[in-house]
Amino acid sequence: MNVLITNDDGIYAEGLWALYRAFIKSHSVTVVAPERERSAVSHSITLHKPLRVNRVCLEGGLAGYAVNGTPADCVKLGILEIIGCKPDIVLSGINPGANIGINLNYSGTVAAAKEASLYGISAIAISIQGYVSKHLNDAAVFGEKLARKVIETGLPSGVFLNVNFPDTSLEETAGIKISKQDLSVFPEFFEKRIDPRNRTYYWQGISTNSSEYNPDTDGAALSDKYISITPIKCDMTDYDMIEELKAWDID
Repeated sequence: MNVLITNDDGIYAEGLWALYRAFIKSHSVTVVAPERERSAVSHSITLHKPLRVNRVCLEGGLAGYAVNGTPADCVKLGILEIIGCKPDIVLSGINPGANIGINLNYSGTVAAAKEASLYGISAIAISIQGYVSKHLNDAAVFGEKLARKVIETGLPSGVFLNVNFPDTSLEETAGIKISKQDLSVFPEFFEKRIDPRNRTYYWQGISTNSSEYNPDTDGAALSDKYISITPIKCDMTDYDMIEELKAWDID
């Protein structure tokens, strides 16, 4: 396979290179990633400043391209300029911390996979539970196995996979669960503080506790130590609402 790997945590992120090592054994791999962390930038792209690309070489012969842009920028540049053709598949990750529920709307990791899907390329976003993860290599091995299956079977146009891996070894997972996106809204808050110059500032916070539990959702699957796989559509049209809107007396 001809594989493009990106992320939203930057070119030096451990999860990125765990994926690279899992794929480079059997595939042609190009790494194009942001030059620094770009978490929670969603599907933003750069329009009002030039994009610059620098080749980065790390210890152990690892090499990739660092871009001063967003994850979506990286996919665009990778396809149109750096590789110069459509790869067979795009992998985004491995993100430290789950990308589940409504967080899919904010995630740069997920947006990179979505960008690839908009180009008609099969794509997988991969995240792992916890921000200090011990099993990145297990998640990467699973990602490579899943990518083979995607290429073999195919995905519908405009659909990509969002994968969340529990921070356990492959053997210790409860298995694989095909799950849906949890749309529960967690309580949010802002902590108001005063800086040394007596100016107000805020830190955003969110409660991770939810009274709702739906075993069919991505969050529940992950909490039960399943590998959660959720198919995500790029088309955001509500087709049922189209017919209802036609019946509205808008004129």
